[in-house]
Amino acid sequence: MQAGTTRAKRQPAWHILASEFSEATLNEKGSGEYDPSFVITKLGAKVNRVVVAGLLERLEVRETSNGSSLYQGQMRDPSGVHYFSVGDYASESMRELTLTLSNKIEAGEPVLLLMVAKSKWYQTDEGAIYTSLRPEEACEIDAQQYALWLTRTCEDTLQRMKHFTDSLSAEPSREGLVAAGIPEHMIDGLLVARNHYGDIEIENYTLNIMQALDIAEGRMEAASQPVAAPVPSADGDEDGGDAAAGGETEVKDTIVSIIEQLDQGDGVDFETVLTNTVARGFDRTLAEEKLDELSNEGTLHEPRFGWFRIVA
Repeated sequence: MQAGTTRAKRQPAWHILASEFSEATLNEKGSGEYDPSFVITKLGAKVNRVVVAGLLERLEVRETSNGSSLYQGQMRDPSGVHYFSVGDYASESMRELTLTLSNKIEAGEPVLLLMVAKSKWYQTDEGAIYTSLRPEEACEIDAQQYALWLTRTCEDTLQRMKHFTDSLSAEPSREGLVAAGIPEHMIDGLLVARNHYGDIEIENYTLNIMQALDIAEGRMEAASQPVAAPVPSADGDEDGGDAAAGGETEVKDTIVSIIEQLDQGDGVDFETVLTNTVARGFDRTLAEEKLDELSNEGTLHEPRFGWFRIVA
């Protein structure tokens, strides 16, 4: 390191749900060689490092152009999916864990994972921006530890939602946000997020938090387990006729129950309904089909496109 050059201090790690992180399209990078880069969320979180957790859904290896190996994975929490990659640049312990996890996924074992990771973003040739993670360290956790992470992350998200809401009535300047009681660590992110994202809806984050707390409190245990494979019937088809009929009825009852629980007056959006249904162990394609049936038969209606309410 050259004389007079100082390395940037280690950035704090944010507890964050996948929905907030994956929706971010704003990044910031300092001009210095060691300046950290940030992904800035719609709620104003200025994220360089994160603490995330969820069910490991995929972990696949591919060869890069220079002949090295790169593992690419995805991890699902109640709000959505985090994408991450582990390459030769990772620590030896992280590479060893990745190999172990890859074998478990290949064998069909359920894995709940907690990781500390650096935030990354990239832009396609068409201009679309996507976020991803580069794990620094990770470990397997049990359902109780997952519930603790969910509870902490929901609390932090609720705090950011409050700061975001409070900032809307304040003068859009550092002085204005300080006067409104916004904490220092949120001010820079909120200022640039307001200019970049404009008016946003935060209702989906409320629904995500409700889903996450349902899991943390044990009311959605299937969300931390892989979806069970269909059981072949005696004639070789997946599921018997009567069993399939019963399963379809159960899917429809589950969808109605989810909407009853989550509807705060405006209905529940398509993706939230399906995420909750899949979390209870049902096939997504079947859930989409039964959601359409419930709409066609008049059990549900759409007050606006893609949002569902139960017909009184």
